[in-house]
Amino acid sequence: MKAPEPDRGLLGAGTYARKQLFGGVGLLSWSHGSRFRVGRALLEPHAGGRLLDYGCGDGTFLALAHDLFPECVGAEIDPRLVEECSARLGGLPGVSFVLTEALRDAPDGSFDAAVCMEVLEHCTPPRADEVLAELHRLVRPDGVVLISVPVETGLPLLVKQSVRALAAARGCGDYRHRERYSPGELARMVCARMGTTIPRPVYRADFSPDRPNEYHGHKGFNWRVLCAEVEERFFLVDTRFSPLNLGTSQLASQVWLVCRPR
Repeated sequence: MKAPEPDRGLLGAGTYARKQLFGGVGLLSWSHGSRFRVGRALLEPHAGGRLLDYGCGDGTFLALAHDLFPECVGAEIDPRLVEECSARLGGLPGVSFVLTEALRDAPDGSFDAAVCMEVLEHCTPPRADEVLAELHRLVRPDGVVLISVPVETGLPLLVKQSVRALAAARGCGDYRHRERYSPGELARMVCARMGTTIPRPVYRADFSPDRPNEYHGHKGFNWRVLCAEVEERFFLVDTRFSPLNLGTSQLASQVWLVCRPR
């Protein structure tokens, strides 16, 4: 099913779309655009019912996929993003935005499908466990959960660090604040296997005095470690890669985990 032509003005006003899709670095735009296309294609067989986008960011994915579902809910931890998305995209048919904490009151199995894109790599371990538990509770037993995370190991890590440095040199977005690796850390993550880890910096950016927020960047994230955590609650039905799905993470920027609740 072909996606409707997106309104570039509507999308381009979003913080992440402005950086990832329209930031002026062709490789970044191609990679992130492919991620959204793959996500939509994976959802198409499950169209209908209710869709949850957990960690919806600036709402770009819901804007691109809302026609597949009569009702779409975007959930975010940042009240400012919820307010901005509601104002900019709340007029789309069936689309609404809520704080993640509001989902606690939702009945079990409230959604037929859920996506969680580029979220879990930023979560500290206790928070990642909470997110996976909530996704497991909120999606019907016969529903589907799509999780995408970046590949920050192997050859892709070398490519990404180079592209980030180029983007920083061109003054694109906030890439000048990109994370850096020591030679030893970089070597370890380039050669990473299932259990390979390095210390991951924890950052803090509170949303307000009463809403503390701690998070990771991309540094040290190993998608294979996450797979083991996901399989504690979900059946891993399929693994896809983007922008090139050639059966190996060495030629991919993102990995997709297609899951069903256990």
